[in-house]
Amino acid sequence: MKHPDYNSPAELKAFLDEQGFAMQKKFGQNFMINGDARKKIIDALEPQENELIWEVGPGLGCMTEEIMNRGAKVHAFEIDRGFIGLLKQFFEEQEAGGKFSITEGDVLKTWKGEYEGCTQKPTKLFGNLPYNIAATFIADTIVEGLVFDRCVFTVQKEVTERVCAKPGTENYSAFSVLCQWAYDVKKGIVLSSGNFWPRPNVASQSFSLEKKSEPVECKDSRLFVKLVHALFSLRRKTLLNNIKPLLLAGINADEVFEKAGINKMERAENLSVAQFARLTDVLSDFLAFAKIKP
Repeated sequence: MKHPDYNSPAELKAFLDEQGFAMQKKFGQNFMINGDARKKIIDALEPQENELIWEVGPGLGCMTEEIMNRGAKVHAFEIDRGFIGLLKQFFEEQEAGGKFSITEGDVLKTWKGEYEGCTQKPTKLFGNLPYNIAATFIADTIVEGLVFDRCVFTVQKEVTERVCAKPGTENYSAFSVLCQWAYDVKKGIVLSSGNFWPRPNVASQSFSLEKKSEPVECKDSRLFVKLVHALFSLRRKTLLNNIKPLLLAGINADEVFEKAGINKMERAENLSVAQFARLTDVLSDFLAFAKIKP
């Protein structure tokens, strides 16, 4: 099946109407209709010949096609069954040739099984994602030890600001810390609402994550994620207040912060990634001792 002109809202609408599709607002579906913008975003991804790239939420495949045109293989994750059917028809030849494959359903529930079962491991990750899915997905992959060589996402502009925020700023969040723990982060192009159909109410921006050449080491990645979320749970509360749910009986919070060299009256938004990692390591030691203590 020939796909519609990805740059024409009128043709996209006519095609979807012809197929009997209704846009699913719950999935946040908007199509990027600026071909130059699509190419710039794929440029940032740097697809290489025969490497496997995971794409989350391909929609009608405008980005999928561009990635495969540059020689890479694509494994897509799509939740909309209608789009899945169309993608299989659009890329029937590529699927038969091993260049395209797809997993149906919620990527948060399916990615791990796909990763464990695939013979060729993905090197890069790509997608146009809602903030809540992006944050959860990236955190999950990091905790499970899957750090991609490079990720490129297009999200609401304010989300990119959070990802790239520095300590001590208003936008610095748990998601900022998680991304900057495993990756070097970089802002990409800004996209006004006119670059999409239907037009969203806010501007979008791409950002890239590149695997750190020297990652911030941490003894327990799962505890790191729990600690970061706990310390940011009540932004106006101090570290001393927010860490309490993670402590076992007999652990003195003052001693934990003293050994880590961190002011217990500080707030999470002022800690660097390295400080979160150091606090995690100290807390891990205290928790281990409390468990084995008779």
